[in-house]
Amino acid sequence: MNFNFKEIFTAFMVLFAVIDIIGNIPIIIDLRKKFGHIQSEKAALIAGFIMILFLFLGKSLLNLIGIDVNSFAVAGSFILFFIALEMILGITLYKDSDNGTPISATVFPMAFPLIAGPGSLTTLLSLRAEFYIENIIIAVLFNVILIYIVLKTSIKIERIIGGNGIQIIRKVFGVILLAISVKLFTHNIKMLFL
Repeated sequence: MNFNFKEIFTAFMVLFAVIDIIGNIPIIIDLRKKFGHIQSEKAALIAGFIMILFLFLGKSLLNLIGIDVNSFAVAGSFILFFIALEMILGITLYKDSDNGTPISATVFPMAFPLIAGPGSLTTLLSLRAEFYIENIIIAVLFNVILIYIVLKTSIKIERIIGGNGIQIIRKVFGVILLAISVKLFTHNIKMLFL
């Protein structure tokens, strides 16, 4: 075992920044309003499972279906772009089917692609090239715990911030998410044409 605190901390911070669970609070609150109760434990565990599974099988799985990491990231940038538009413009682009339930919302779009999204999955592939896998797994687990805490306390956070505060944060983070989606798109589209 090659446990290294510096690697764990670095991988944790990189994943924390990419997942941006704090910035996703407005989206989480919005999903709770749309679907009612969302299972925090289930969302955190499914997201963690997807990330760890992708850490081991991601590149092989993408190669198997003939998709490279850059194409995957470009597709992810579109998802982030549309979520950002919803946040900024106050419109609904994502419509669940009539039989949408809190359980389906827990899995999609909460666990995937909001938490374990293209950004975090491509980041995991990048980290794997640099760090030992056991350190990355620990970093993922720490992020899952943090995700669970934020999901569990999002209602309290909403009460503290208030409706207007949530709207302001939602618009600000919408612009940030839009910028991230554009950066993800431009970086990876360039790589596709090299």
